[in-house]
Amino acid sequence: MKKIINEMKLRLPAVGVNEAVARSCICAFVAELNPTVEELGDLRLAVSEAVTNCIVHAYRDSLPTDRNANIYISVRLYDSREVSVEISDNGCGIEDVAKAREPMYTSTVGCERCGMGFLVMESFMDSLSVKSTPGKGTTVLMRKIFKP
Repeated sequence: MKKIINEMKLRLPAVGVNEAVARSCICAFVAELNPTVEELGDLRLAVSEAVTNCIVHAYRDSLPTDRNANIYISVRLYDSREVSVEISDNGCGIEDVAKAREPMYTSTVGCERCGMGFLVMESFMDSLSVKSTPGKGTTVLMRKIFKP
């Protein structure tokens, strides 16, 4: 059975600058597992996509100063050299998660974004799950196993 060796929780306002903050904090936190540059790059990309989704989509109807527009992040390191990253919000939620995971889907009308965030996250992590409730928010759980 995997044993948790370290854990971190963050709550950040859903503003653009915090995408870099989340990415940097998580990458610094996983350093004790001594990941390769490639593994760290994969993690950085996946975290960037998940946090950007919260900022752009979850709170699209909120003002940037809305105190309830937060991103919640939980990171766990396991003795098996695995990292789990859970990123959640209390935003608008996703009506159809399967549709949202399709390439080129976007919830924002007239937006130039290509909607491939979940596909990108999935391609750089070992596993990805998405749970969402319309009107209540979304949780993305990603796992990555670092090489020994």
